[in-house]
Amino acid sequence: MKIENKTTKILVHDIPLRLVKVLNIICLTFPFACCWYGYYSRQMQSSFYRRGNLLMITLYMVVYFLFARVYNGFLVSVNRISEMVYSQVLAALVTDGISYLVIALLVKGFPNLIPGILAIGGQILLSALWCYTAHHWYFRSFPPRKTMIVYDVREGMESLINQYDLERKFHVEEIIQVKECLENLDKLNEVDTVFLSGIHSHDRNIILKYCIEHDVRVYVVPRVGDVLMSGAQQVHLFHLPMLRVGRYEPTPEYLFFKRLIDLMMAGVATVILSPIMVITAIAIKAYDKGPVFYKQTRLTKDGKEFGVLKFRSMKVNAEKDGVARLSSGENDPRITPVGRIIRKCRIDELPQLLNILKGDITIVGPRPERPSIAADYEKVMPEFHLRLQAKAGLTGYAQVYGKYNTTPYDKLLMDLMYISHPSLLEDLMIMFATVKILFMPESTEGVEEGQINALGEMDKESK
Repeated sequence: MKIENKTTKILVHDIPLRLVKVLNIICLTFPFACCWYGYYSRQMQSSFYRRGNLLMITLYMVVYFLFARVYNGFLVSVNRISEMVYSQVLAALVTDGISYLVIALLVKGFPNLIPGILAIGGQILLSALWCYTAHHWYFRSFPPRKTMIVYDVREGMESLINQYDLERKFHVEEIIQVKECLENLDKLNEVDTVFLSGIHSHDRNIILKYCIEHDVRVYVVPRVGDVLMSGAQQVHLFHLPMLRVGRYEPTPEYLFFKRLIDLMMAGVATVILSPIMVITAIAIKAYDKGPVFYKQTRLTKDGKEFGVLKFRSMKVNAEKDGVARLSSGENDPRITPVGRIIRKCRIDELPQLLNILKGDITIVGPRPERPSIAADYEKVMPEFHLRLQAKAGLTGYAQVYGKYNTTPYDKLLMDLMYISHPSLLEDLMIMFATVKILFMPESTEGVEEGQINALGEMDKESK
């Protein structure tokens, strides 16, 4: 029955949703189009013909679409209204900036910014209107999916659904242990969606095959082995299909261009951001006369140690007892008033541009961890050292798609996902996505005391 309803689902759900997303692109492009036709196109010495104007508008739509996808601005069924507005406005601002540079080249100068600023105001209003309307339309039109959570060693998936306000998307009707599910697979036919959390591969594959056969959507929380297998290369040996899995081995071309991008972007960023860095240094020095920079030993590729450079955000001798501690966020008494400001805006990370130029780290890669803290993680997660296959980075997959207080085990999974698929395109997407999290409070939240040990049981899952 579910399989027969597949075509109906496409007609009733997928196509209308795509049309609503197309409407968003048109809405956010409309203020720019008015701005272009009403002012900027007239500033050129030789105006475009009709096709040239349409090409400019089309270019804007394509660029906006790409950045809105990177920032998850179209996820009506998942994101909150505020998150969608933030993502779409950010995508529009980036697109507006790129468009302004193109216009500057066309008019051979820097035209008046006022029309562009007015267009941005219109985009903010239209984005808010679209997000509010689309969000309410979606949840009025489509009831929450009947959901079952099947777990083994990892519980708490239902609390995550509530934490992220997704109960309108997934109505959890049953939470069962994997053994109970295997004893009665027919129960899976009663729901539309299944979450598999912390289940060993043999049991998981039985449930997975049954769900696929009966058209039940499945979300799987992966384990370390699953992520490692995701990077496998398809080969054929002995007239058999095989998957070859090995250590992180990016191509020489990838490493060359990755290093070239590091040098170019870090060099340009250092020059552009130098005024902010000078002001920050003066503010830190003026507050308590202490050192401006803070150098800390971190781990990079193959466990090599290096000194990561940061603007000092804590009091002098904050760790005078020699014990490494993760920050607990806003309530950490060691953070200075200046430190709170530069941490919120990530300004404390800017000196790491010098680490990039030196070659200690790269722009995108697993975040470097302190040796003592990494050792604590490895006591409960021996696989934690696998993230050291690649050079550490200023930003990374875990920083973009996780939070500061995301559990160490989940950060490990994210880092291994990145390592399993080295790609310049993925690096660029993470760079652009990093802009989105710079001013999101949850990305700089602290770590609750005892979080390392809280995942102690997860080592059983990863074996």
